[in-house]
Parts: sequence; structure tokens; C-alpha cells
Amino acid sequence: QVQLVESGGGSVQAGGSLRVSCVVSGYTYSQYCMGWFRQAPGKEREGVAAIGGASTITYADSVKGRFTISKDNAKNTLYLQMNSLKPEDSAMYYCAAVGCSPYWLGPKLRQAGYNYWGQGTQVTVSS
Repeated sequence: QVQLVESGGGSVQAGGSLRVSCVVSGYTYSQYCMGWFRQAPGKEREGVAAIGGASTITYADSVKGRFTISKDNAKNTLYLQMNSLKPEDSAMYYCAAVGCSPYWLGPKLRQAGYNYWGQGTQVTVSS
């Protein structure tokens, strides 16, 4: 069965950087469209960034210019590099995946489009 495991979360000061990772195991498809989502207490889960077919990339407006999503296919790993962190970035960060192809742009930041979800990694940004 496909499994996603996030890591790299932690506590940092505002203005700092952090990189979270998501390792995919039990690979079923040759390619996955993947995304990062986050949820703070009392708030709805929101899309952060996504990579679709042909490595198309989508970012939420709130993180453009600060966050960078990337993937290492050889390691079956998705990354989210977070720079210039703000307290409002504090949340549980989840990665998600769905079988993909080079001919489909993927769900982008639409949560319902993803079939597989990790358990999340906590990111806390202090003032």
C-alpha cells in the first residue's frame, strides 16, 4: 500500500528557514502528482504548493516568493523549502499524492483530488 511519511518539522524563530520532506513508499504508479497542505488549530486545511505532471508547480499566494516545492524522483521524496518564516506559517504540514501522468496537470491545490495522505509534521514559528 502507498505510504507517505513527513519529516523535518520543528520550532524556529520568525525569519528562519526549515525544510520538510515527504517520502513515498509502496510505490504503485510510475509517477505521482503531489502537494503540500497545512492546517492550524481552529482553521481549515489549506493548500500550500503542488507539483503536477510535467513538473508543473502551483503555490498559494500566501507563500509565493518564500516557499519552494521540489522533488527527487530517485529518492521518491517531495520537499518543501520554507524561508522567511512567519508566525502565521505555524501549522501541521501534510503531504498528499495521487497517481499521475505527464499528460495531466494534477489536482494542484484541490484537496479532494488526492488519494493518499501522510500523518503530518508540526511546524512552529515563534515571534
